Amino acid sequence: MALTRTTLNREAYKALRNAILNRKLPPGKKLIVRALGEELGLSPTPIKEALSALEREGLVVAVPHRGYFVLEPTPADIHEIYSLREVLEGLAARLAVEGGDQALVPRLEKLLAQQRKAAERGDLGFYGDLDLEFHKAFWEASRNRRLLATAETIDGQIRILINSSAVIPGRLPESRAEHEAILQAVAGQDPEAAEAAMRQHVRNARRALEAYLLKGKAVLDGHRAG
Repeated sequence: MALTRTTLNREAYKALRNAILNRKLPPGKKLIVRALGEELGLSPTPIKEALSALEREGLVVAVPHRGYFVLEPTPADIHEIYSLREVLEGLAARLAVEGGDQALVPRLEKLLAQQRKAAERGDLGFYGDLDLEFHKAFWEASRNRRLLATAETIDGQIRILINSSAVIPGRLPESRAEHEAILQAVAGQDPEAAEAAMRQHVRNARRALEAYLLKGKAVLDGHRAG
């Protein structure tokens, strides 16, 4: 039985989204409809529909007269996304503790144990998946449907930035230590401490990414000057 157009659009969307989040299509890469269609065995129509959906999600940027490109976050993008994250996730952490979800601590402990193993193996892709799952645990435990819906609209962009953050020298152990501090606040049933630890974690991640991008730009400018 032939696949419907809706099914083809969904399959194209899933394939391209996964490729972007796993950095098979790296930030800044131009996305050529014909080439993507040939690679996925699809006609241009579902590819275009998928790219439009990914643009709405913020993972793809459409540049007039040039085409589609994978999002390459700028310092301004990072500041906007992480400023929003800090408020949302701090609130989620506080609400999660106030809600008394008994399953939250074991879930976080399991995720942190898996993160340690992924970091030891150097599996940054899986580490990024686990990092996002750690944060999603709070979104869900907040029991605030609107908070969850808002957070999910930018989870793809968050995943890209988590991947970028993971390659910053020294950031991985710092991030894990911050996760441990958040877990301790949750285990201690202290909503204010959980919110403060979460906000500090997101703030530190933003500062690290901004500094990393600025350093990279300075190196590139230096090479051009030379």
